[in-house]
Amino acid sequence: MHELSIVTSIVKIAKQEVDKIGGNKALEIYLQIGKLSGIEMGSFHFIWPQCINGTVLRDAKLFIEEPEGKAKCAECETKFHIEKSFDSCPNCNSPFKEIITGKELKIKKIIIK
Repeated sequence: MHELSIVTSIVKIAKQEVDKIGGNKALEIYLQIGKLSGIEMGSFHFIWPQCINGTVLRDAKLFIEEPEGKAKCAECETKFHIEKSFDSCPNCNSPFKEIITGKELKIKKIIIK
């Protein structure tokens, strides 16, 4: 379950940011986790409470934005919605594409007290 290492990394980064400004704890954390990122959100939400217990994120409100998968065909340049990384272009059926959104995995903002 790589969600554990991801949440652990988020906690570590949040602590570094809180320490950097001499804060006490994080009040809110805003994440962006794309639908194509490979993160199993059920596992993420299951492991989150255990990982933040006793950390700077213990009382923080969690906000998650989940961008949909979008791609641009490398053959005909059609932009289209994708559910899975291997989806083909609906216009020309080419498997070659550039994924524009959906693979994000980032901390957008941390509100610190």
